[in-house]
Amino acid sequence: MTQLVSPDLIRDKFSKAMSLMYQQEVPQYRTLLHIVKEVNERYLLAHPQTFATLDKEQELNRLDVERHGAIRLGTAEELATMRRLFAVMGMLPVSYYDLSAAGVPVHATAFRAVEESSLQYNPFRVFTSLLRLDLIEDAKLREQVEQILARRAIFTPRVLELMATNDKQQGLTADQAEEFVAEALKTFQWHSEAQVDVATYQSLLEQHRLIADVVSFKGPHINHLTPRTLDIDSVQQRMPDYQIVPKESIEGPPRRRVPILLRQTSFKALSEKIVFTDSIEGRHTARFGEIEQRGLALTPQGRALYDQLLQQPAEGDSDAAARFAAFPDDEETLRQQKLGYFRYRLVAERLPVETASREHLNTLLQQGIIEARPIIYEDFLPVSAAGIFQSNLGSERGAVSKGNPNKAAFEQALGRQVIDEFSLYQQLEDNSLAEIFDGR
Repeated sequence: MTQLVSPDLIRDKFSKAMSLMYQQEVPQYRTLLHIVKEVNERYLLAHPQTFATLDKEQELNRLDVERHGAIRLGTAEELATMRRLFAVMGMLPVSYYDLSAAGVPVHATAFRAVEESSLQYNPFRVFTSLLRLDLIEDAKLREQVEQILARRAIFTPRVLELMATNDKQQGLTADQAEEFVAEALKTFQWHSEAQVDVATYQSLLEQHRLIADVVSFKGPHINHLTPRTLDIDSVQQRMPDYQIVPKESIEGPPRRRVPILLRQTSFKALSEKIVFTDSIEGRHTARFGEIEQRGLALTPQGRALYDQLLQQPAEGDSDAAARFAAFPDDEETLRQQKLGYFRYRLVAERLPVETASREHLNTLLQQGIIEARPIIYEDFLPVSAAGIFQSNLGSERGAVSKGNPNKAAFEQALGRQVIDEFSLYQQLEDNSLAEIFDGR
């Protein structure tokens, strides 16, 4: 019988190989990893209770390996095939993100693991955008873009064969997995040779920098990777000490005692030399390094409150903090008001017979028999993603119309429905309660 390896193992190998490749291609990213590692070590020394004692080893491993990446695709066929590629690594499409409202002509999903054991093993995720050709106002240019994208093949023949083998075998052997990782990486590597001439590139650039980035190259080079920090403000402050220029402000919620959702920052995108098909040399700006700090996953009620406060006008960090003053900033209030998701665990040897039911949950928590820990947010914020995109694409927005979300069109291109993120977090919380009260 053929011995197959776990998709989790393949994802782990792929994410680490991707990190090594990106460090070689973008040396500043290696420096960024060093800064984040140092900041995390100092934070944990100052806050030793950051991770629950029983989970500490797991959480530290996860913090060290955690990355997310981002790619931009041009066609429905590319997206559908990318879905199959990520499925080999146990990564499924979660949530739909519309970035067109911010003037960025893409919509997206995040491919990631969804099972708790898989997330603990390696939670690597890839934010994957699809270009919206319908938002290119110039009909002639839109037709030209379609023709250019139709000519390119972003997957190697061998990786397509291995994906078919995976579908047939329901997995890959160890040797096949090694080859798959090597072949899959070729899709994400940087190409300094453009697939358009300089005049076409300029036309694309005038429409939108992101369109030029998607269409002008042979493949969807990984445009950033992201280590996770426990103190993003410190990383932001320290980047200039290493001759790295950070973006002006941190995207997402203000600094809080209880972090929520996702905060992101980045260093400015590199200006890199490229050669056009007419042998003219030029420069292209696309790839950068990002940092993330993840906090509590919010329930629909919590997210509605967050979005409501986000829409209120604010100028500067102090105003932003004041704007979010209405959002509770202690774990127990967040839990009691059902604004966030929590994982529950029995810390005593057994439940007292007289309070061994869910209706006594609060009492059991107060007595220290059960503990509640925040469930970490695994997904993304469209406003923050657009902010990162725009800060690295230049201040000019380009001649692109702002469209409406079109989830149905995205899912048709994807070849399946995206998974609702809230249902995943609710399942994690429900499973933890069932394990305590239902004997599972």
